[in-house]
Parts: sequence; structure tokens; C-alpha cells
Amino acid sequence: MHIADILQSQRPTLSFEFFPPKTAEAFEALYQTIGELEAFKPSFVSVTYGAGGSTRELTHDLVVRIKTTTSLDAVPHLTCVCHSEADIAAILERYAQAGVSNILALGGDPPKNLAGYDRSKDAFQHAADLVAFIKKFNDTGAHPDRRGFGIGVAGFPEGHPSTPNRVLEMDYLKAKVDAGADYICTQLFFDNHDFYDFRERCHLAGINIPIIAGIMPITSASGMRRMAELAAGARYPAKLLRAIQRCGGDEAAVQKVGIHYATEQCHDLLDHGVDGIHFYTLNKSHATREIYSSLGIRDSAAVRPHS
Repeated sequence: MHIADILQSQRPTLSFEFFPPKTAEAFEALYQTIGELEAFKPSFVSVTYGAGGSTRELTHDLVVRIKTTTSLDAVPHLTCVCHSEADIAAILERYAQAGVSNILALGGDPPKNLAGYDRSKDAFQHAADLVAFIKKFNDTGAHPDRRGFGIGVAGFPEGHPSTPNRVLEMDYLKAKVDAGADYICTQLFFDNHDFYDFRERCHLAGINIPIIAGIMPITSASGMRRMAELAAGARYPAKLLRAIQRCGGDEAAVQKVGIHYATEQCHDLLDHGVDGIHFYTLNKSHATREIYSSLGIRDSAAVRPHS
């Protein structure tokens, strides 16, 4: 289903994110997780993408498998890194032929095995360029939906890691929206005030498309440290750090704290009219199921339509 239809009929949206595993065993384990989460009837699911080589094929394979064997709408990520225009056009054609309706267009980071990679070689230097190219592809009529692909882009409530100038950051986000983005999905955050401030600054900048909040529950102390590195220094409020410290190294207790904290975040977001919540699952279902079950919503199809 085109994201415009999803956002029109299901507000707030509730969605999940997965990453493609690299082994057959991990792939099957993920598919069990997907089956467990499918029962919640999410608005859509997204699949992350690593530029270059076999990783891009893994994303394609997982998206197509979800599309053909489940009831879920899969949204593949697509990045600028390591791609020519011909590469992107070929990927879009394959997804169009498979009936995939939406794309999340990202700037992306060079693969870790390509140290010193020269980004100037890439056809698309910014996510806005990729969004514009997808819109141009849509105009060719190559997609079975006359509207072509729905397009999502990333937002950063805590600030973009490579753009410390927050005014310039909003200019870049506005460029993505003006290029044709249909919605924004944010990076994870742990202080809802960051999200509300980001949402207000978007409105002030004339950005009026839906903004979906990215939530990742902490499930271990070590995971929290990794998250801070992967998410470009995610800010942990003192309230959350205190609660984790009280666990005294008990990982089961840390998980309970993380789930409770994320649940409270979600309740507050829903109370403040969030357009959607996107759960970064890390390919596990337990924490997401616990949170989702506590929100008082049977499934996304039961969400009251936005008026």
C-alpha cells in the first residue's frame, strides 16, 4: 500500500524495523520474529540497507520475501552511498516489478570494509538528490501504482551527526521534503522534549508532512553503550541512567527498566498527537511486543482514522 494511503487511513501509524541477517540461521530466526510481530498488524515494516555487494541483495531478498509471504507492507531503505544513477534505477525497477510501494531514502554511511571511500564518486551526494531521482523515476510510469513509490526520509530530533548547525540542519531537511518526500521517520531518541522541539521546528520551517517517531527500547547495559556509538551519541536522560544504575548489573532488571521507559515514551507521544511510532526492533520481538501490548491498541487497523 502506498504510504500516503497508510498515513491517511491509520493515524497514528505503528511500525517495526528489521535488518537483513547475513546467515541462513539468523534469517530464519528473524522470520520467526516477523511472524510474531505480524500478529499485531503493524501499519508497515522497514528493512535497513548496507551499501554495496551482497548486503544490498539481502535487503532485496528480505523485502520480497516479506512482500510475497506475509500480509505486511515492507519499506526498503535505500542509500546514496556507493551508487551510480544506473545502480539506483535498476534497484527501483526491481522493487517496482515486485510490487513494493515505498522507499526510505537516506544519505547513508560508507561500508566499514571500504575505509577511506571517496564519496565524491557517488552520483547522489545528499538524500535530497536521491529523493528527486526517485520522483523522476515515478514520472516514467514504470511503477504499477500511478503515483510511483511513496518516499520517506530521516529526521534527527537530537541533531544530525554531521550537521552541528541546527538551522542548516532544517534547511537540509526542508530540501528533502521539497524534493518530494511523503513522510519523515526520526532517528531514535530518549527524551520526548527533543522530539517535540524538532516537530515544532519542522512546522516553523514549513515542513508539514507526517513525522513518525523512532523508538528503541534499551534491553541491556552493553546494548545501551553500543547504541550511543551507532546513533551518533544518543543522549540518555539522567532519569533513565539512574534507573539503570539501580539495577546493579542485573540484565533482566535493565531490560524491564528499558521496556518500561520506552512504554512511557510511547504513551506520552500518543497523548501528544504523534503521527506514528516506529520501533527499532534489532530483530527481536520480546521488548517490542511488551510495549505494543501495553499501548491500549489492539492493532494498527484499530487505530482511529485521522481526521
